[in-house]
Amino acid sequence: MDIGIDLGTANIIITKNKQGVVLNEPSVIAYNKRTERVVAVGTEAYKMEGRAPEHIAVVHPVQGGVISDDVLTQALIRELIFAAAGHPIVKPRIIIAVPSLITEVEKRAILDAATSTGSRRVHLIHEPLAALIGADIAIDQPVGSMVVDIGGGTTDIAVVSMNGIVSTRSVKVAGNHFDQEIMRYVQNKYQIVLGKNTAEEVKMQLCNLYDPADDVTMTVKGRNLARGLPDQCELSQVELYEALEESIITIIETIRRVLEETPPELVGDICANGILLTGGGALLGGLEAYLTRTLGVACRKAKDPLTCVADGISKAFRRKDVLLDGFERVEGYSQG
Repeated sequence: MDIGIDLGTANIIITKNKQGVVLNEPSVIAYNKRTERVVAVGTEAYKMEGRAPEHIAVVHPVQGGVISDDVLTQALIRELIFAAAGHPIVKPRIIIAVPSLITEVEKRAILDAATSTGSRRVHLIHEPLAALIGADIAIDQPVGSMVVDIGGGTTDIAVVSMNGIVSTRSVKVAGNHFDQEIMRYVQNKYQIVLGKNTAEEVKMQLCNLYDPADDVTMTVKGRNLARGLPDQCELSQVELYEALEESIITIIETIRRVLEETPPELVGDICANGILLTGGGALLGGLEAYLTRTLGVACRKAKDPLTCVADGISKAFRRKDVLLDGFERVEGYSQG
């Protein structure tokens, strides 16, 4: 069996054989601290966040695109793979998507998590490469293609040509960072503490980066910092833009640096063909138009930004012999 894993900070998406995406769940696990047993994973664990009693720990074991808790990540992957397969599986081949500039220590943690499922062969693929494959971009041609993959923990930016990565950068400014900036802004301005889920809801419903309006607002509820009692405020699109502006500028500057490191001929291709936006962050309201206006290059969302990387992982099994860079089989961890 061939299993593909997009191990994201916010979600873990699993593909199986040629079926494509078979499971898409939050990267969350809940366990009982008294019995040290897993209580729930994925959506069920996510629903417990901020609502569970003290002896139930609700944990995000993947932070900033990398594993922060090896044991819980292994348990999360095992449980979700079994859920996707419908039964325990024997020695699957696994491909895992990883950020472009992953360190050896971070790579080892991901490989340990994969091999804990009993896999016989482990491959790693860089997320931007998988995103382009998933979007059906012809990366085997001598033409430059650029992708900006804005996930939950990292934003990966890469230029690809002839099945290889020409230039790439990764920055830990992405969906979760946006949520934290919104929480910080509301706390500083209104002295109201928001929950993470509330901040994410505001981000998805109210955001308009291109043309924010002061009269378009949303009621935001939380806890008053001084009194400790429930409180609420009206947050406008302009205020949300102010909260996110610095983070978006960081991503834009990273895109510019990648373009500076790219040969002029390929930059010309990118100007002609545009920049592909993938990941959950690509769904931010007005982002396409904002980046197009700022960079002077047409930017467009992938058809399905959330599952684009996972779709590319599934297709990568059939293209592993021709991919020149950003895809590797880790021999030291092969078990057959």
